[in-house]
Amino acid sequence: MSDKSNMPSGAAFRRVAGIAGVGFALVILGANLILASAGLPKPGTDPHTAVTFFVDHRDLVALATAPVPLGWFCAVLFGAGVLAALRPIERTSGTGWSLVGFAGLLLQNATFAVIIGIRYALSTSNGEGAALWAMQDALLALNGTFLATALVGLTIAGRLGGLVRPWHAAVGFLAAALQFTAATITPMIIDHDGPLGLIGLSGWLLWAVWFVAYGVALFRTSEDR
Repeated sequence: MSDKSNMPSGAAFRRVAGIAGVGFALVILGANLILASAGLPKPGTDPHTAVTFFVDHRDLVALATAPVPLGWFCAVLFGAGVLAALRPIERTSGTGWSLVGFAGLLLQNATFAVIIGIRYALSTSNGEGAALWAMQDALLALNGTFLATALVGLTIAGRLGGLVRPWHAAVGFLAAALQFTAATITPMIIDHDGPLGLIGLSGWLLWAVWFVAYGVALFRTSEDR
């Protein structure tokens, strides 16, 4: 007979998942801050200027994106922790918003993997990569659809399950609206180097705040569930 006392409890798993949620946000924020401090081109930037940046900062791109795969793992672990906390409640109520949110997390991971791959490719493109830059811009904006899906699904599930507070939900819904708006106007963001790109950026920054708050909430409430 196995010794169940030696097996990690559900509460311990949710605590780890909460830490993973905070870790994901910090990894992604850190990677983008490193590149932003070096002058990372905004969406809609002239392709030649953008490609030149990645070629000239090849080592920095590699440094900034090296921990990103760990961030993706943390995102999946966090999503699994939310499911573990909320699915029992959802089965009783007959809802499945947490599954919607988890699907959004998986899709954003997949999309961002392609974005990171393109950035690596641009850094080794010898100055030729206008089409790759346009694709990176398009995927970055369209990824707002999946971020919004995760935000809406996990926010509603968290509110129904008592894991998300009203202010936290407001941040999540606002971030989702901004992300979905940016995804909808993707062609305009690509065609114009202007303030339209700030819509997605603002939504992304709120998404990071939302993610950290969710990770902390999952960690704090793990012992009570």
